[in-house]
Amino acid sequence: MDLNQSDEQRLLRESADRFVAENFGVDHRRRIAGEPLGFSADIWKQFADLGWLALPVPEDYGGLGGGAIEIGILMEAFGRGLVTEPYLSTVVIGAALVTECGTEAQKQAILPKVADGSLHLAFAHSERAARFDLAKVAATATRTPQGWRLDGHKTAVLDGNAAGQIIVSARVTGDNGRPGKLCLFLVPSATTGLTLRDFSRLGGGRACNLDLGDVRLPADALLGEGKDALPGIEYVVDRAMAALGAEAVGIMQTLLDATLEYTKMRKQFGKPLSANQVIRHRLADMAMQCDEARSMALRAALMADAEPVARGRAASGAKAKIGKCARFVAEQSVQLHGAMGVTEELEIGSCFKRLLAFDTLFGGSAHHYRRHAALGGRATGHT
Repeated sequence: MDLNQSDEQRLLRESADRFVAENFGVDHRRRIAGEPLGFSADIWKQFADLGWLALPVPEDYGGLGGGAIEIGILMEAFGRGLVTEPYLSTVVIGAALVTECGTEAQKQAILPKVADGSLHLAFAHSERAARFDLAKVAATATRTPQGWRLDGHKTAVLDGNAAGQIIVSARVTGDNGRPGKLCLFLVPSATTGLTLRDFSRLGGGRACNLDLGDVRLPADALLGEGKDALPGIEYVVDRAMAALGAEAVGIMQTLLDATLEYTKMRKQFGKPLSANQVIRHRLADMAMQCDEARSMALRAALMADAEPVARGRAASGAKAKIGKCARFVAEQSVQLHGAMGVTEELEIGSCFKRLLAFDTLFGGSAHHYRRHAALGGRATGHT
């Protein structure tokens, strides 16, 4: 297998690295932290102009038809700059759900707006009792003469405060009143009965909890034709975890570079910290963890379109391993910076918080070790 990047992929990496370095400094992040949206609308417009919002959207709907490798390149650059723009929620997850599950009319109506930056999407799926189990959904959708009624609660909806349309998962109740198959619904953010409770995310950005109380929707709010949406959700979430892994690698590389620079500059007893052999060993261990995490993120991206079991094992393996590597690198970086590592003056603390958030998003390492083992049993025919 040739793992060398193509000319187009190298150009994408160079342009993304340059843009992030020029626009995402400490001052920018502090200013954006106080914004209601949690990100810059001007920067989002520039993402659209650069073609990044259209990157994974199919060409038939105004996109560039890029794949998981290209998304990983972009997300790694975003990690280095601690970017808070809703790229994951709108493009990686939202647009992918529409592409995977939507009807032709829904794709034509939504995907071009995502590509040009005029529409933000969010995915409302997690619930308090689910414990990262994608199949465990208690929210209900009931047919009405006019369309649908949604009831339930959703937690930790990424960038839901900024979304024009929220993709909500719910179990369709049958004639007997019992929940049936899992479906997705397009819910405009201003819909009556929908209550959003906004909060800041650890490490930057915003999320919200949703309450759906007698939310009335037209018949065409159903995303797709009513088939079970769980396979599509699993496919999109596995791809999202590969993208998150690449973002975490970018953050880890920032921590490693900053720690190397600090230990060369900081002197004790007349010598830089980096002259100490024990410090060198710890820096070498940090570099090794970064390389291991980068390899796992790349593997997850390469397997993003594989059959479900292989794809799921690659995604869960990457999430578990990168989470472990990220915690090690973050803790070493904070410790080697001394007390300064947890202050607002340095970026180290912000990177540490973002990696803590990464470790819990879509399930932590323990959850994905279990999922990886369970999928391995399915692959070998054992349970």
